[in-house]
Amino acid sequence: MKKFKEADIAISILLIVVFITFSLAKRDYTFLIRYSMVGGWQLISIVIHLYNAWFTQNRSQRYYYTWAVFIIIIIAVSGFAIYPLLLIFCFLLFASPFMALYYIWICYREIKQLNQRPLHQLK
Repeated sequence: MKKFKEADIAISILLIVVFITFSLAKRDYTFLIRYSMVGGWQLISIVIHLYNAWFTQNRSQRYYYTWAVFIIIIIAVSGFAIYPLLLIFCFLLFASPFMALYYIWICYREIKQLNQRPLHQLK
């Protein structure tokens, strides 16, 4: 688990930095593809965490983040049938870069928790 979490945070940071650089260099519609790739990686990571039940207990940061992403996906899919929901989804697209940074923060906190000494975790 620890190796995956370290790889997860490294891949997330690398994707964000590389894709921001490419998007600033080449200002066209391809930023949407890179934008989707960062979100896609985070979705894959969320599914892996859910499958393995890593840090997914009730009231954890990852628990709330996962529910937020699930609700956003429902809003996006429903937006094709209910037009006002599509407008809400478009607004949420502006929030997703902040969500990506928050996801990195969650991963960092989990790695920090894994690196703590066993007696420190007995709170």
